[in-house]
Amino acid sequence: MALVVKKKRSKDKIVKNKKTLAGILEGLKSQGKKVVLTNGCFDILHVGHARCLEDAKSRGDFLVVALNEDPVVTKLKGRGYPINPLEDRMELVASLTSVDYVTAFGDETADEILKLFKPTLYAKGTDYTERTVPERNTAKEVGAKIVIVGDKKSHATSKVVQKIRRRKFGA
Repeated sequence: MALVVKKKRSKDKIVKNKKTLAGILEGLKSQGKKVVLTNGCFDILHVGHARCLEDAKSRGDFLVVALNEDPVVTKLKGRGYPINPLEDRMELVASLTSVDYVTAFGDETADEILKLFKPTLYAKGTDYTERTVPERNTAKEVGAKIVIVGDKKSHATSKVVQKIRRRKFGA
């Protein structure tokens, strides 16, 4: 008899109730697992996102990605953003094999979600340094080590949008 492992579906990785997710993460940490948290808009997924998330995952056992809710993305990125609504962005990020859990939050910084989840590591992209991470003090307060992940910041959703606008597509 062959053993068939059921693969986790993308939608199963999305946990909208942050208190429920905090309980799951607390259980994982009590088993000695390293929980990595990262956050961002993740509007139009590009190779920079994939590299950042794969690197973040390699630092621990479980990767949690917290996405900014739509009004916050607009506030952070400007009119016309996000291009993809939150539900779509969550499902796309959840479809990546490096990602274990996805949730969303409505604040401009991840301070409150850091306090709630208390991850082992807090991962930010290379557009930050340990000293410029906005949530630096909160990460220290909850005992999360800051790690800078991904490749040199040469990819951005705004660059993808500009490239599309410049293109002339045939009829």
